Amino acid sequence: MVSTLSLAFKSLKRSKLRTLLTVLGIVIGIAAVIIVMSAGEGLKGLVMDQINAFGSDFIQIEIKVPATAKNSVSNAGALAQGVQVTTLTLDDAKAIGRLPNITNYYALIMGQNVVSYQDQNKTVNYMAVSPAFFDMDQSEIAQGRYYSADEDNELAKVAVIGSKLKADLFGNQDAVGQNLKIGNTIFKVIGVLKERGATFGFDFDELMYVPVQTAQKLLLGIDYIMTITAKMKDVSRQDVTADDITALLRARHEISDPGKDDFSVTTVSEAKDMINTIFNGITFLLIAIAGISLIVGGVGIMSIMYVSVTERTFEIGLRKAVGARKGQILWQFLWEAIIITLLGGLIGIAVGLVFSYLVSIVALQFGLVWHFILPPQSILIAFGFCGAVGLIFGYWPAQKAANLDPIVALGHE
Repeated sequence: MVSTLSLAFKSLKRSKLRTLLTVLGIVIGIAAVIIVMSAGEGLKGLVMDQINAFGSDFIQIEIKVPATAKNSVSNAGALAQGVQVTTLTLDDAKAIGRLPNITNYYALIMGQNVVSYQDQNKTVNYMAVSPAFFDMDQSEIAQGRYYSADEDNELAKVAVIGSKLKADLFGNQDAVGQNLKIGNTIFKVIGVLKERGATFGFDFDELMYVPVQTAQKLLLGIDYIMTITAKMKDVSRQDVTADDITALLRARHEISDPGKDDFSVTTVSEAKDMINTIFNGITFLLIAIAGISLIVGGVGIMSIMYVSVTERTFEIGLRKAVGARKGQILWQFLWEAIIITLLGGLIGIAVGLVFSYLVSIVALQFGLVWHFILPPQSILIAFGFCGAVGLIFGYWPAQKAANLDPIVALGHE
């Protein structure tokens, strides 16, 4: 074994450039596997942290196009193309709020309009929400106040704005008490929120909040809502609560066939499971793509090993003539392939670690809470790939060398 390894190392040293190029192919493939798995875990951690920041005691009820699956591409695509579902209402929200495990809730509609103040005009996304939103959300008031349930019921034309929107429209002057226009309707600014930043790429500081009933009657001319967010008393009963909400809405919407549901109910646990499934699928796909480069590297190893066998035919014949057994010849060439792949694997892991760490540093510079995570299975996968590539692609050239007839081989020179 020792002499066979020694011969393998000497052979690789004689062809340094060839060995280096072969190792490079493995390095790229292994580094790609490490980077993909580390980045995938880092991104998943970022998303999970943002979900956890909202809390685990919430349950989400959203409109859904009938005959499509919950959280499906077909549902999202239909809604994005303008399909309207008008059956979810404020009365539904109130009915959900009366369920025994629900402590609070708010209804929401998203809208967009041109907001004007003096000579400033800006297209703004606004959230029309029930006043309970401010009790349940992380938003904090910096100046002024939130609007009340009475103002919502009275269709008061009041607004609470984000810090960036305040800066864009009002600059350094006080925004509270000022009037602005949403479309052609005058609203009074009664509050400015503290800076919050972006979540999932959504910048809360550029938003405007208005009473949901005011938006329905005065801005949108509708009597339905898009989503309801409810807060649970006992999180351990989230599945039962989801079933209760589903049964309640089916009864209210007169739905007997579950396939025709015009709403979806999602718990935080379901959202996390869905995200895990998505990220695991994406990671698997990217690892498979990275694995292609390892296969290409393996083909390169096989080609180079075949060339090496051809160049060293006389050497092989000489070793056989002095008593080298078939297994010794086989393992000499196999070890050469294995050494190349393991060396490439070690360097690839180091390169992958450094690059993954740099990605986390850059992400932090952009304000993302990105944790540098190296999944232990990524190292196992990397070494597993290395060993498999070395054995599989090194076997046939090694077998060819081991099967050479010593007399024919000696006559090759």
